[in-house]
Amino acid sequence: MEYRRLGASGLMVPALSFGAGTFGGRGPLFGSWGTTDTREARRLVDICLDAGITMFDTADVYSAGASEEVLGEAIKGRRDQVIISTKTSLPMGDGPGDAGSSRSRLIRACEEALRRLGTDHLDLFQLHAFDAGTPVEEVLDTLGSLVRAGKVRYTGVSNFSGWQVMKSLATAERHGHPRYVAHQVYYSLIGRDYEWELMPLALDQGLGAIVWSPLGWGRLTGRIRRGMPLPPGSRLHRTADYGPPVADEHLYGVIDALDEIAQETGKAVPQIALNWLLQRPTVSSVLIGARDESQLRQNLGAVGWSLSPEQMAKLDAASHRPAPYPYFPYERQEGFARLNPPVFAAPGQAA
Repeated sequence: MEYRRLGASGLMVPALSFGAGTFGGRGPLFGSWGTTDTREARRLVDICLDAGITMFDTADVYSAGASEEVLGEAIKGRRDQVIISTKTSLPMGDGPGDAGSSRSRLIRACEEALRRLGTDHLDLFQLHAFDAGTPVEEVLDTLGSLVRAGKVRYTGVSNFSGWQVMKSLATAERHGHPRYVAHQVYYSLIGRDYEWELMPLALDQGLGAIVWSPLGWGRLTGRIRRGMPLPPGSRLHRTADYGPPVADEHLYGVIDALDEIAQETGKAVPQIALNWLLQRPTVSSVLIGARDESQLRQNLGAVGWSLSPEQMAKLDAASHRPAPYPYFPYERQEGFARLNPPVFAAPGQAA
């Protein structure tokens, strides 16, 4: 396993990390992801550690805390071998203090996560969403107090816009609070919006991307094909409306390119899609999930080799979408590109 620095921090994380959203699955969304119990989770953790996957990502909202509980049981007795990443801010109930990033909510969420995970500290504590109702200064001051208390080692965010990230980083700089080191983002061959604003920001500010849903919400598993119905076991039957949208024709064009490269390399479609991400700028770690051992072992085949420049270019071309304003001039017009290389480079060209 390759290890990379998480952004500009000193924390080394594996190129592939394990997303524990399938652990303890409850409810219409997370129950469709998977229902891994403690015994099965221990087996998956065993396989991960044998392969060098040391970071495990979860969230309080995953199955109302059950994911954290199962993960805590699965790593019991080997806490010093793992990096625990969890998230908070999304609603955990209907009460006025059950959502957001207020001081009281963050402190309570951290304490509850520590209890469920059976540990005395979180290696990475991330805000799952931006809370527009709580001052950024309050959020950062609270997170800083958790770091100083030794309950949190590093902080990050997930699903923030560019201005939200930059306001937070500027505020942290101004007041001497710990800076975010990670941004957990959606990024895949069929979802490359991350590249237009958030990737240049990450390059400039030293944020490491932790990629969620790298297989496009289950669409790049190799089982979806043009002109064929969804496989009976696909989670998309129940969860498509929860995830990132993608036009069918764009999806099939990317799958066609993946199939061609699969023939050339002998690799599975998911392995190719993951390998492409591992070669992209700012990516510190890609989260892989698995409902069973076979899925996990297949995803592990994404490391230890690299797509050729020609294959990367083929996937770049098949997955490219026109840039939104104000970015399309930087993609289309040489004068704009010459003023701002490489931060505003077109997807496939960012350095």
